[in-house]
Amino acid sequence: MSSHPVHHGQSVHHRTTTVGGHLIAYREAGPADAPVLLLLHGFPTSSHMFRDLLPLLADRYHLIAPDHLGFGRSDAPAAGDFPYTFDRLAEITGEFTEQLGLKEYALYIQDYGAPIGLRLALAHPERVTAIITQNGNAYEEGLGADAWAPVLALIAERTPETEAPVRAISGPDGIRWQYLTGVPDPTLVSPDAYEHDTALMARAGQPEIQLDLISDYGSNFALYPAFQEYFRTSRVPLLAVWGGNDEIFVPEGALAFRRDLPDAKIHLLPTGHFALETHATQIAVLIGDFLDRNPTADGREGDHPHD
Repeated sequence: MSSHPVHHGQSVHHRTTTVGGHLIAYREAGPADAPVLLLLHGFPTSSHMFRDLLPLLADRYHLIAPDHLGFGRSDAPAAGDFPYTFDRLAEITGEFTEQLGLKEYALYIQDYGAPIGLRLALAHPERVTAIITQNGNAYEEGLGADAWAPVLALIAERTPETEAPVRAISGPDGIRWQYLTGVPDPTLVSPDAYEHDTALMARAGQPEIQLDLISDYGSNFALYPAFQEYFRTSRVPLLAVWGGNDEIFVPEGALAFRRDLPDAKIHLLPTGHFALETHATQIAVLIGDFLDRNPTADGREGDHPHD
């Protein structure tokens, strides 16, 4: 691996825009004329999860990290007023990219960001230059059995009985579990991270929003074959930087990418679901090296690495 330099001290801007009548908050860093990296966060967090990574890459990439509707500082209309589905979140994200004039971009996808970002790739494969997946799943074998059992029960039948254990996932203990499980030294994870998410998830209306989204997760399983066909036909350059101790999206999900993308670069890191909490610098180096080795993904002229 080449030693791509990591730079500190780059400014990150915190902006907002309006998409479809909804305020969308986003973080932006890096030169406006640099290759774009669109970073899509997972549950239960926001663009806050990229706070350590953005300054490390902002010297050479144009970084855009939105908060999904219902998360972070973006609007969170009541569940009764907005259909919280992954299709709708992807549509809003697509409109967001068009509003910002993003003609092409590499994707960084994590957790919920994966089915949202991969829907963008299905809709406009010509816009996606590369994919970086950090515990962003697209294969059934990536689902940790114990972690997914209550969610699968909810998807099968939404009742007060199946909702109860899923509600707990959005509570303080459930959020803390997601951050600390699989991390060899939990003292390396700042409590600011999970306490930040816990506070936002405690806002009025959030339980209903999150239950609607989790209930819709079966729509993502239904798209797994289409995602995998996209990988095979596009041969999109892909880097997996995966918390290898994750019990939600287990490492088999990272290794499965090689089935459809034999040249995928896969790194299993000794940490959990939120790998950036402990390995942001290492991930930044891996991203820089990956994009250097895939010049079309870096926005420069050059042959496709698989041609």
